[in-house]
Formats: sequence, structure tokens, C-alpha cells
Amino acid sequence: MSASAAEAAVPARFKVGDKVAVRFADPPGHVRTPWYIRGHTGVIERLCGAFPNPEELAFHRSGLPAQPLYRVRFPQRQVWPDYRGPAHDTIEIEIFQHWLEPVR
Repeated sequence: MSASAAEAAVPARFKVGDKVAVRFADPPGHVRTPWYIRGHTGVIERLCGAFPNPEELAFHRSGLPAQPLYRVRFPQRQVWPDYRGPAHDTIEIEIFQHWLEPVR
């Protein structure tokens, strides 16, 4: 990312270990958050950096300000109740900050 894009980044709201919920929304257009994970609660595994918003880039806009991108870890059994694998299995998904809400 260029220096000007980095300067235009939204500040990160979450840190590793924070519990977050994925917004349950069904907006029209190009959305980068998988349907099956919306409404679920996970834990921030890492901050991947800040990047232009791909939902805006899809419409040939700048995508700025850049949005923080997180890797969020979810228990597989929470995501898929019929999951028959080990209870400790997880799935990690990279999700932009504007899709996440804090969990108290």
C-alpha cells in the first residue's frame, strides 16, 4: 500500500484476543464477508493490516479510507452445528473491520 493510502487508514478498533460478532446484514452489491459466518461470534487472531475496501473497489472507487483487515477464529461447531470433527477444530476467516462489532 502506498504511503498516502496508509495515512488514510481507519484506526484499528480491535486487538488480538478480542471477542467480536460478525454483522448480520444482507446489503446489495459486492460483499467480502461470507454469508455463513454472519451473526457468529469469534476471536481476533491477528490484524493483517489495512487495505482499500474491496466492496468499494468493485465499483471502481478508491476504497479509501483503507479498512483494517482481521483474521477471526471461529469454533467449527458454532458455525456448523452438525460438524462431527473434534471439538477444538476452528475456521479462520479474514474480515474487514466494518463487518465486526465488539462483544462484551
